[in-house]
Amino acid sequence: MEKRIVKNALDKNKIKRPVLKNSIKAFVVGGLIAIIAQGLLDLYMRVFELDKSTSTSMMSITLVFIASILTGIGVYDKIGQLSGAGTIIPITGFSNSMTSAALESKSEGVILGIMTNMFKLAGAVIVAGVVSSFVFGTLIYLVGLL
Repeated sequence: MEKRIVKNALDKNKIKRPVLKNSIKAFVVGGLIAIIAQGLLDLYMRVFELDKSTSTSMMSITLVFIASILTGIGVYDKIGQLSGAGTIIPITGFSNSMTSAALESKSEGVILGIMTNMFKLAGAVIVAGVVSSFVFGTLIYLVGLL
């Protein structure tokens, strides 16, 4: 009886999260970032007449640069608060994380502050990438042997 009363009280005071609304905002913002990326890719391929590989690299560099600048002036965080997971598209989210880590630790100095904290984050991402590449590469190789 007592457990049910506590459960009812907790359920009554539980904050209802707008999951559908949050999902739509994340989808729209993530989609807008992807549209910007595609626009940059088309710009580099058609206007600057670069090949696809070079255009893809330039698009990635441009997205990292824009995300870093927006993080530095505080805009990217506001976009992230508005859209939630929509800004965690891998390259811009990673750029935001690296820039945020650098800005937070700049008072500790360049080597011990900025570089150390940036590479704590980058190290985890790089290790995850290398390990997953190894695992998937091995699986693909083994499936190819069958």
